Amino acid sequence: MTSSPPPASAVEANRFGIAALQAGDAEAATRHFTAAIAGDPQSGALQRNLASAWRALGDDARELAALDAALAIDRRDLIAWIRKAERHEAQGDKGAALAAWSAAVALGAQLGPAPPALQPLLAHGQAFVIGATDAMFAAASDAFGSIRDDLSETEARRGEAFIASALGRRRIYQNECAGIYYPFLPADEFFDRGHFPWLAEIEAQTGAIRAELQALLGDPGEALRPYVRMEAGTPDSIWSGLDNQLDWGACFLWEYGEPNQLVLDRCPATAAALAAIPGARIPGRAPSAFFSMLKPHTRIPPHTGVTNTRAIVHLPLIVPPNCGFRVGGETRIWEEGRAFVFDDTIEHEAWNDSDDLRAVLIFDVWNPHLSARERDLLLRYFASADASGYAVPR
Repeated sequence: MTSSPPPASAVEANRFGIAALQAGDAEAATRHFTAAIAGDPQSGALQRNLASAWRALGDDARELAALDAALAIDRRDLIAWIRKAERHEAQGDKGAALAAWSAAVALGAQLGPAPPALQPLLAHGQAFVIGATDAMFAAASDAFGSIRDDLSETEARRGEAFIASALGRRRIYQNECAGIYYPFLPADEFFDRGHFPWLAEIEAQTGAIRAELQALLGDPGEALRPYVRMEAGTPDSIWSGLDNQLDWGACFLWEYGEPNQLVLDRCPATAAALAAIPGARIPGRAPSAFFSMLKPHTRIPPHTGVTNTRAIVHLPLIVPPNCGFRVGGETRIWEEGRAFVFDDTIEHEAWNDSDDLRAVLIFDVWNPHLSARERDLLLRYFASADASGYAVPR
C-alpha cells in the first residue's frame, strides 16, 4: 500500500525551515521544522532537519532527541546514525559514540561504494571503531595477562578467543561434519595436550619415523598416491585442482581400519609408535594413519572433515620455512617433532609456500571428550549398522 503524500503545509514549512537555516536563523528554522513534523510525523528526514537546526543552536540534548526520533521511524537511517555518532563523540561519550559509529559503519558497508559525500565520514567512523576496539583489546589483554599463568592450556586458549571474538577480531567456527556428528561435544579448534599424555612418546620417535619416511620416498612404488582421488563424474569443486595429483600425496600405513602391510613392514619404528597409541579401533572405519606430503607452492583449500568423534594428530617430520596450518581462527606453524591435535570438523587449511617438500605424519584417535562408555556406544552403533546390511559404503 502506497502512503499518501504529506500535506502541503508540511512541505511548505520544511521549505521555510531550510531557507531559515541557510540564512543563519536557526531559531526560526526549529519552529518551521517543528510545524512540518506536526504535518508529517512519520518523516525521518524532517526529524533530521530539526536536528540540524538544534545543532546550529548548540543544543546537544534536543539534537540527539530529534535524531533518536528519526531512528525510531527507521533504524536504517544512515545519516541519523552518523550525526548521532558525531554528537556523542564531540561530547566525549565514548560508549554511545562507539555504538552509533558501529551502526553507521555496518549500514554503510551495505551500500557498496558509499556516496562520495559520505565516504570521509564513514572512514572517520571506521577509524573511531578501530581505535576504540584497539584500546579495549589492550586493556582486556592486560587484565587477562595478570591471571594467564594460573590458567590451564584450554582455559588460556578459550579466554584469548573470547576476548578476540567479543571485540570483533576473530570468528568462532562451528563443527561441520560430512558424516557422523556426536552432539554436545566442545567445538574446540585445537585440543589441550593434557588430553594426550602419550604425545611425548611419539615425539621422541620423530627422528626414526622421519628416516623411515625418507627411505620410503626414495623408492615409494605404489605406496605413494594422490590424497585426493575423486570419482568419475564428480562435479568441479575445491578439490578439482588436486584431483589425482601428487601435489598432495599420501603413503597410508592404515586406511579406514585396514593395515597397509607393505608400508608397515618398511616402517617398523613408525608402526610400533602407532601401535603404542590408545587410538580408535573401528572395523572398516578407524584408524587411519598416513604420511602426508605437500609439494612446494601447494595449498590445501579450507575444508571440514567427516566426524567429530575423532581427533586428528599431526607429527611434523619435514617442515621448510613458509609453511602453515589454520584451524578455525587459529594459525600455527609446524615445528618438526612437536605434535598437535585438532578437530578436523572445524574449517581448516594448510599451505607450503616454500621451495621444498613438507611432510607430516597424520593419524586419528578418539575425541578426548568422549567417555569410555560413549566410545563403547559408538562401537556398538557401527557394529549394528554393519549387521543391518544398510551401512553406507565408505
